[in-house]
Amino acid sequence: MDQAMYPASSADIARKRRELAPKQLEAFRQFSAAAFAEGELDARTKQLIAVAVAHVTQCPYCIRGHTEGALKAGASEAQIMEAIWVAAEMRAGGAYAHSALAIDTMAGHKG
Repeated sequence: MDQAMYPASSADIARKRRELAPKQLEAFRQFSAAAFAEGELDARTKQLIAVAVAHVTQCPYCIRGHTEGALKAGASEAQIMEAIWVAAEMRAGGAYAHSALAIDTMAGHKG
């Protein structure tokens, strides 16, 4: 198994995205810049949120990119790990909360 599950980002992939949908790519870039611009939340906080969300969505590119972004914005390694633990709790919490659907189904099951 020599091939990685996820290809490395490359200039070729970036070029292909640009060729296939240039308007959408530019709109996404503008949206991203606006979302991460300093505002009521500082850049470090936004990057820590992004690290947590990236772990919940399980996007390997986002995990790497936003971990790097968080470090550049001044986040400590401990802060990044704490954000990851918050993400883990939220993901587990979602599974726990949704168990209500299984419990409701079992209650209504006429076996």
